[in-house]
Amino acid sequence: MSKLSKNLKSANEKLEKEKRYSVKDAVELAKSAKFAKFDESLDIAVNLGVDPTKADQMVRGSVVLPAGTGKKMRILVFAKGEKEIEAKNAGADIIGNDELIEKIKGGWLEFDVAIATPDMMGSIGKVARVLGPRGLMPNPKSGTVTLDIVKAIDEVRKGKVEFRVDKGGVIHAPIGRVSFDEAKLAENANALLDAVIRLKPSTAKGTYITGITLSTTMGPGIKVDEAAAVSAL
Repeated sequence: MSKLSKNLKSANEKLEKEKRYSVKDAVELAKSAKFAKFDESLDIAVNLGVDPTKADQMVRGSVVLPAGTGKKMRILVFAKGEKEIEAKNAGADIIGNDELIEKIKGGWLEFDVAIATPDMMGSIGKVARVLGPRGLMPNPKSGTVTLDIVKAIDEVRKGKVEFRVDKGGVIHAPIGRVSFDEAKLAENANALLDAVIRLKPSTAKGTYITGITLSTTMGPGIKVDEAAAVSAL
C-alpha cells in the first residue's frame, strides 16, 4: 500500500461513515484528517434537487466569502480607454482588449478570473468556447460583466467565488484553506450555502438541497447534515 493510500485510510478511519455532521464538526474533522504537506483547499459540494438541463432550473451565481479564499487571484480585465485606466489603478493583473483575445485563441490562459465591460462582450464571444468550459467566461449574473470595474476587482480580491450547478446537479466551490481557523471556514461555508439557497429556482420542486459534502484537496468527503445546516442559516 502506498504512503498516500495509508494516509487516506487513516483519515477515513476518523469518520463515522453513516453519520452526517454539523458544518462546524465537519470543518473540524476535515482539518484533523489533513495529511498533505501543502496547505490544502477546503471545498464544498452541494447536491441540488434541480434539473440542470432546464434553463429555468440553472443555478448560477457568486458570493464574497467573509474570510476570503486564501488564494491570490490573477485578474484579467477586458476593457478599452478610460476603463483600462480604471482597471490598472484598481490593481488588475492583466488588462487589454483585442490583443488578449488573440492570445487566448492561441492557447494562452494564464489568469484565474476575467472581468469585462459590456462593450467588449461581442469580441469576447470569439473565444467563448475556450473560456466557457473552464469557468472563465465573463457573465453579468456573476458580476464579471460590468461598468463598475473597480468594484468587480475589489470583490475578487476580497474572496469572491463563482459557482454553477453542473450536469449532475452539484455545485462545487472552494471555501478557504485548511490553515484557516475553524470559525472562518464555517462562516465561509454558511455564506456559500446561503447564496445558493437565495437562488432557488421557483420551478424547482421537492427538496432543494439534497446533500452537502466537505473535503480537502487530498482528504475524504465528510457528509454534512443538510437539513440542520439549512435551518441554522
